[in-house]
Amino acid sequence: MSASLIILAAGQGTRMQSDLPKVLHRVGHAPLLAHAMQAGSALEPARIVVVAGHGAEEVEKAVAEIDETAQVVIQDDRLGTGHAVLQARAALQGAEGDAIVLYGDTPFIRPETLQAMQEARARHAVVVLGFEPADPARYGRLFMDGDSLEAIIEYKDATAAQRAIPLCNSGVICADAAQLFALLDDVTNDNAAGEYYLTDIVAIARARGLSCGVVICDEAETLGVNSRADLAGAEAAFQARKRSEALENGVTLTAPETVHFAWDTWIGRDAIIEPYVVFGPGVTVETGAEIRAFSHLEGCHVSQGAQVGPYARLRPGAELANNAKVGNFVEIKNAEIAEGAKVNHLSYIGDAFVGEAANIGAGTITCNYDGVFKHRTEIGARAFIGSNTMLVAPVTVGAEALTASGSVITENVPDGALAVARGRQSNKPGLARKLMDRLRAAKAAKQEKH
Repeated sequence: MSASLIILAAGQGTRMQSDLPKVLHRVGHAPLLAHAMQAGSALEPARIVVVAGHGAEEVEKAVAEIDETAQVVIQDDRLGTGHAVLQARAALQGAEGDAIVLYGDTPFIRPETLQAMQEARARHAVVVLGFEPADPARYGRLFMDGDSLEAIIEYKDATAAQRAIPLCNSGVICADAAQLFALLDDVTNDNAAGEYYLTDIVAIARARGLSCGVVICDEAETLGVNSRADLAGAEAAFQARKRSEALENGVTLTAPETVHFAWDTWIGRDAIIEPYVVFGPGVTVETGAEIRAFSHLEGCHVSQGAQVGPYARLRPGAELANNAKVGNFVEIKNAEIAEGAKVNHLSYIGDAFVGEAANIGAGTITCNYDGVFKHRTEIGARAFIGSNTMLVAPVTVGAEALTASGSVITENVPDGALAVARGRQSNKPGLARKLMDRLRAAKAAKQEKH
């Protein structure tokens, strides 16, 4: 079944107390808008139209990063949800199949729910997504006659009896694209708010003899974000869902409530995630890998059997091959750590390749930035980099080569060679005691004056 998406994202979100458009606030390291677009993408939509208003330039930029095929249209005047949907008319000219209206500040609609709505379209001209909240509050009510939806009544316009109806409107609607706009043409702003309500199309459709129906979802799917408190609640709900998914997929989380995921985190079965691990965007952890406590990963790939942490940081471009080890207080950025290689302690490896089974000693740094350009370091298979080595890129250390501890390596090291680049040690017998005695005497003299 062909479908197009209309995603409403024009609101300012004044309760957010923010200069950032509401739909660009993040849950799971992704804009709220991205979550809505991801849910709709499961329908393989032919067209995606995002209706922007406040902060339109920022919204347009974000949309391009999420899906470059999506089109942004502008709602200059905020005259209600019906008016907002009408702004998509030109972009959907000639579109076949259904149009589904989603909201950029409602991130948790499940793809399965949208699929159920599209299936219900075989029986109804208009399908509305409903839910029964614990507290109906000020939601619009769905007025039913058996299995048929007769009207959606906005709270402001509802009688006391109508407000007692438990079934509420989520705002998500599915209808044939051409018919949707034809129904909207008859919507007026004759209501308490003086707005053009999208929800009025149900009564209009019924007056034309068209059938309207409801698909009911769990209240959690309809969670909207209108304030910072809502945003925090959405983040908590997102994390709870991702943790449950990981456990169901065979991932060991030793303290699930302390692990934080991004929207696109992928972790294979039998991986072990210790407490207080944070995943930023773009992380893949393969089967059997172990991420130890207090580590932060972003934009990286961890292969089977690899170990990370504790207290490690993997930045974008970090690639760990099978059985590689990255230990405590190590940072890896834009670097490949080959199979069985070890970077175990207190090191920074950036813009580099570390060969198979190489060993990087504690305190090693790849000096990759000269203040203007980044430069690359190449370390060969089974090389041994001594502790506290500075590798001044661009530089290559050959296979099975060794650098002496404390060296500053500025030239290439051939395969199998030992590189020593440090000042010669000179011992001065008795000088340490003489210096300390002199310092202590100076301190005592200073104290006597005071």
